[in-house]
Amino acid sequence: MGKIPESYLPPRDLWPDYTMPEQFKDMPEKLNICQEFIDRHIDEGRANNHAIYFMDKMITYGQLQKMVNRFANALRKMGVEPQDRVGLRVVNSPPAIVAIYGIFKIGAIPVPTSPLWSKEEVAFVVNNAEMKAFVVNEPLMGEVEKAKDSFETAPTIIVVGGNPADIEAKGYKSYEKMIEGESDACDPEMVHKDDIGVILYTSGTTGPPKGCVHFVREVYIESHIVGDYVWKLTPSDVLGGSAPVSFAAGFGTFGLIPFAKGSAISLLPKFTPQDMLELFEKHGITVATGLPTAYRALMKFPDFKKYDLSKVRMFTSGGDALGVETFNAWLELTGKPIWEGLGGTEMLHLVTSNTMGEKPVPGSIGKPLPGFEIKLITPEGNEAKPGEVGSFCVKGPTGTVYWKPYADDNRLLKSQQKGVRDGFNLLGDAVYADENGYLFFVAREDDMIKSSGYRISPAEVEEVIAKYEAVADVGVVGIPDPEKGQITKACIVLKEGYQASDEMKEKILNFCREHIAVYKLPRIIEFMDALPRTPTGKLLRRMLK
Repeated sequence: MGKIPESYLPPRDLWPDYTMPEQFKDMPEKLNICQEFIDRHIDEGRANNHAIYFMDKMITYGQLQKMVNRFANALRKMGVEPQDRVGLRVVNSPPAIVAIYGIFKIGAIPVPTSPLWSKEEVAFVVNNAEMKAFVVNEPLMGEVEKAKDSFETAPTIIVVGGNPADIEAKGYKSYEKMIEGESDACDPEMVHKDDIGVILYTSGTTGPPKGCVHFVREVYIESHIVGDYVWKLTPSDVLGGSAPVSFAAGFGTFGLIPFAKGSAISLLPKFTPQDMLELFEKHGITVATGLPTAYRALMKFPDFKKYDLSKVRMFTSGGDALGVETFNAWLELTGKPIWEGLGGTEMLHLVTSNTMGEKPVPGSIGKPLPGFEIKLITPEGNEAKPGEVGSFCVKGPTGTVYWKPYADDNRLLKSQQKGVRDGFNLLGDAVYADENGYLFFVAREDDMIKSSGYRISPAEVEEVIAKYEAVADVGVVGIPDPEKGQITKACIVLKEGYQASDEMKEKILNFCREHIAVYKLPRIIEFMDALPRTPTGKLLRRMLK
């Protein structure tokens, strides 16, 4: 088994405190995630249960197991060993899931990478992770081909789709050709629960992406906790949404959690309101998850009410602040609430959810999931009182451990020192709690606007501006100001038929005056053609700055 050098992880005294929830106290010392999340369901008689819905296709657990085993055998023949890193630059499709579990089956480590990354970011992560292989969808090969001359570890590039002859002529391996003739059977590589399970990289919008290490036990425990307490998944459920499996959130949402519980997933390659609404009916989605922007786009779709969403028993959201307005509008339109939560790449997935209460509290990210403990600390170092904004600190069965902390002049060693304090993980979120213990996300601490002594949440200002009839999209940031420290700037995309003008700016400001305090008003309004967003719709606020 491949040994990860000690220098690839931070010193143990900088690690967070990990907790082991009571229900997992007896988890085995050695296990295999693929065996637990795929093979177990076949062993327990669920081979014919649905595992993946994709467009007009449906794949059972039994069929998925055979596909996974073929790919796992092909990886072994290539020389991929336990704890080797295998990259993923894939779109939401069955081969993406097959690749994830083929990697797990042989004890190797999946490394999802963002399809949005440029050649520099691709090269950085390939080299930083020291990838042995790199699985890439053919349409996403452009930046990889530009970056490959900078690859230091010369990973085997496996291309999904495209013409196999053309792919092999370029020196790559064709995914489809690789698995031809491979055996449907494959013995799982048993790994220690303290071995690395996955490395998730942050978005990289403020410098090189950071690799976040999550151990096998974290993958196992977090998948079951979210599956049990947030989505309450059973083998009869179908989880739907559009989060890309190559992003950290989507990797957990569609690559891990449903399979821990034997549920099915509905995969959507690219979000459009119409495609998403069609899949609710076509795939019989029972649990839906999406960013707030997705819900807003669905509500704006002219034919929304023509689609049958009656099979959906639960709608959930995370990643950005949902806001009371969106919560209420969706509840009024559908009769069902959106259950909001908060997580992070450093914590693998969710750590809070509104599902931990009897009913969702509008605008709240809920309460801690079982096994997680949360503190809110003020800038003065005190525990925040109800209603007082503090820094979000959490510890539990998952935690922040950065990969290769000593590289680049100890870049991530400094992040590790800053990101863990007294055993707690500091996620960089500004949050407050009400008197009943419900938590409310205010902003990323880096995004909080500090103006003339006031702390302003950009999400709060955005929610107001978004309600104005002429506004199609909005992003709010703080920009430096010599007198006030920062001032609020609103970047606005107008709907078709509306013209950018000083008069329009004044109309928007007058509308804002009716809904928010004067000190929160945007001092600058700039009209733009589009805002920088991820494929799921999350605003890239740092790029906007």
